[in-house]
Amino acid sequence: MQSQSKILDDMAKVASSAMGVAAGMRSEVEARFREQLERLLAQMDLVPREEFDAMKAVAVAAREGQEALAGQVAALEQRLAALEASQKTPKKAPSKPSGKTGGPPQGDG
Repeated sequence: MQSQSKILDDMAKVASSAMGVAAGMRSEVEARFREQLERLLAQMDLVPREEFDAMKAVAVAAREGQEALAGQVAALEQRLAALEASQKTPKKAPSKPSGKTGGPPQGDG
């Protein structure tokens, strides 16, 4: 029985060593992967979050300004169309009685 116990103890030591090696390899692989990922991200020339948020705010403000200006242009176009329409319709001048005789009588008749 002593020999089986020794074999089991040896197998337990090997398994524990293998687990330690596996854990060490895991941390090494994670470190290498992280380095590669950081290198790749650095090469991609990505924008920092703060700069992105600032530019997003600028774009939103520009869009709102553009929409406001579009509304003002539409209102001005309506006013211009109304002015042009009022100038095209001739205003009737008040009729003056002509001093000529022989025409039909003017009035309520």
